Amino acid sequence: MQNIIVDNAKVMAKGQITLPKDIRDILRVGTGDRVTLISEGDRVVIMNSAVYAMKMFQEEMKGEAEKAGLYSDDDVVDLIMEMRAEERK
Repeated sequence: MQNIIVDNAKVMAKGQITLPKDIRDILRVGTGDRVTLISEGDRVVIMNSAVYAMKMFQEEMKGEAEKAGLYSDDDVVDLIMEMRAEERK
């Protein structure tokens, strides 16, 4: 079961909030990092932007390996070896 942390943040005059340290630690974000806000009805999910981008990329790529005939790790290694051999020519 996931740990649930509930915390509060005050909205400042310019609409800014400070993420509590526990939440920053969970998201693995620090000064200068970006977060993505996802609105789901009356809720907002905050994600580390790098993690969100990777999840979206994985979703878009779903099924592409099979379309390329890659069904196992060995298939991927074979493809890489073929590509490297072509580069050497």
